[in-house]
Amino acid sequence: MATAAQWIQGARLRTLPAAIAPVLIGSAAAYELQSFRLPNAILAALVALLLQLGVNYANDYSDGIRGTDEDRVGPLRLVGSGAAKPGQVKWAAFALFGAAMVCGLILVIITQTWWLILVGIGCVLAAWGYTGGKNPYGYMGLGDVFVFVFFGLVATLGTTYTQAGQLSLAAVIGAIGTGLIACALLMANNVRDIPTDIVAGKKTLAVRLGDRHARESYVLMLAVAILLVIVLAPAKPWMLIVLLLIPACLTPAWLMVNGKKSKSLIPVLKQTGLINLGYSVLFSLGLVLSRGF
Repeated sequence: MATAAQWIQGARLRTLPAAIAPVLIGSAAAYELQSFRLPNAILAALVALLLQLGVNYANDYSDGIRGTDEDRVGPLRLVGSGAAKPGQVKWAAFALFGAAMVCGLILVIITQTWWLILVGIGCVLAAWGYTGGKNPYGYMGLGDVFVFVFFGLVATLGTTYTQAGQLSLAAVIGAIGTGLIACALLMANNVRDIPTDIVAGKKTLAVRLGDRHARESYVLMLAVAILLVIVLAPAKPWMLIVLLLIPACLTPAWLMVNGKKSKSLIPVLKQTGLINLGYSVLFSLGLVLSRGF
């Protein structure tokens, strides 16, 4: 029987900034459109956080029963380590998905955007299908695409739309930026796991690109995400405060390019999560200041 501390460790709380970042940006974009609604923002945040935790447990379960995590480097995996039974982890994931759907349904009822029910179903199916089912897309190198779409575009633009009923260029730029940083986080994780993923037959994008190019793609994604705000600068000069994040990116970028051992990449995961959170805070602050001035 896994302890409470092991369940918390298995939840991989360091990934939660990737869930809250798009909600912050989407809410700030709604504020710029003079349509910020706190209850809607809270519900969107709950949906994102519950889905992220559900994804973490679902991946733990699916990778564990496939044997992918037997020689894993990094955070504890409940199933792979034998700390918890596979069924327990699977139902924990399902419970979190169910809670996310309830929060999402309440948000749909409040906003009367009934078509978002289909988006919500798609989010849950994508969350489970990453490593679950007979043909998990995460094993085919498509995980990065789905992370960009759901943890970038859908989460950010969905947050803005359920508050403002419309979208803006700033919301789209922010969605792309946070989506790219989320993909960078996934890339760092998958570069670390290349040796074990090859043995397990898990063909992530990192495996397909190869170690060197996968590391370079991490740096490219961070650079594009941060520099993309320049598009908004002519009309919103305050958006350039996002560039203050560049120094924080130097250390993880250097580790990704030069860190040869898998364990040397573990700090990059935490740092990239914090970069995503910092990006969302600075991006949101830029939007708030742009409206005020």
